[in-house]
This record gives sequence, structure tokens and C-alpha cells, in this order.
Amino acid sequence: MRDWEALVKQRLAGLALEPGETIEVIAEVAAHLEDTCEEMLRQGMTEEEAVGRALAQAGDWRVLRHKILAAKRKEQVMQKRVRQLWIPGFLSLILCLLFQAALQRLGLQPRIVWSGSSSPILYTPWLTALPFIGALAAYVSSRAGGSRETVLFVSVFPALALTGAFLLMFPIGLAIQGITGSQGDFSIVATVLLKDGIGWILVPGTVLLLGGLLAHLLLSARSSSRHPAIS
Repeated sequence: MRDWEALVKQRLAGLALEPGETIEVIAEVAAHLEDTCEEMLRQGMTEEEAVGRALAQAGDWRVLRHKILAAKRKEQVMQKRVRQLWIPGFLSLILCLLFQAALQRLGLQPRIVWSGSSSPILYTPWLTALPFIGALAAYVSSRAGGSRETVLFVSVFPALALTGAFLLMFPIGLAIQGITGSQGDFSIVATVLLKDGIGWILVPGTVLLLGGLLAHLLLSARSSSRHPAIS
């Protein structure tokens, strides 16, 4: 029986992948060609015809090599994005929500900072934990190889998610008005969103960013001390 792995290894020579990935790709392609060949043999073809038909399905091996490299690079980019961006970002968001829920169960409520018609409401106990959450997200992203921009982005991810939720209130409100036929006072809505935006987005986002920035500076200084510049 033909050694398909040896044949594929010869045809895909020079594949610029990690050794483990190269072995995996060769095994997958070889298994596919072997299955195709066996199917052709069951249809009554000779072994030579079956092998030729299986190899024909692979097409131009140079083109196949380029397609494999492109697919692997895209896969690596997606994996890095998940590790550097989405995992730490959603981790910080979940921790913020869980800590907020725990504080509410303990009976700790947001408070008005100063008196006035447009005074914002701040959740002070919640804010005290946000620098640590922002720093943790920055640390996880940095450990995964995230850039400075990515590290700072994930540290403020909860505030950005809340911003998206607040922005959705406008089209939802307009849709409700269109369905019910009622007319709301936009100035009242804008005032409420401004107050809530300061207390639930602007201030928390700033605190999260400070935590993430501090973590990034500490990690950068630590990395520099481990790898001093050679004069």
C-alpha cells in the first residue's frame, strides 16, 4: 500500500510551519488522499487510476502550500486575538458585573456626589475595585503578548460595553415611541443619560484605565529590568 504521508511530505517540502503543525497538516492531507483513493478502489478503479485521481484532487501542490500557510496564519491571528483581547476583556466585564451584584446583595447602593439637578451618581464601593480589575485584564493581555494599545483597550472593556448599551437606548427609545405613538421629552432623556454616563461610564472607565495603565507600566519596567539594553 502506498505511503501517503511520505508522498505528501515530499510534495509539501518547505512548508514554513512549526514542526508540530507540519506533522499535523501532512497527516490530515495524507488521510484525505488515502480515503479518496480507497473510495476510488471501491468503485472498481485500478490502484494506479485511484492514486492518480486522488492526487489530481490535491491540484497544484504549490498553490495548496500557499493556501495552507494562509489558513494557518489566519488561525494564529484569531487565536492571538482571542487570548490578547476577548478573554481578558470579557474577564474584566464579568468581574465588574459580579462585584457589582455582590455589593447590591450586601445592600450597598450608589450615592449622589453633590446636590443639584444634574449631579451624577457614583457607586463608590464598586469604583474601589475597578483599578484592580483593570490591572488584572491588562496583565492577562500582556502575558498573552498583547500590544500596549490592546492592553489598555481590554482594561476599559467594561466601560466600552456599557457605552454600547447606553447608545442602544436611543434607537430603542425611538422605536418604542414609534410603536406607542407617545412623544417623550428628549431633554429629560439626555439629562438622565448624561448623569448615568458620568457615573457608570466616564468615571469607571477612567478608574479602569488607570489600573490598566499602572499594570502596563509595571510590566514594562519589569521586562526592561530583565532584558537590559546592551551598550
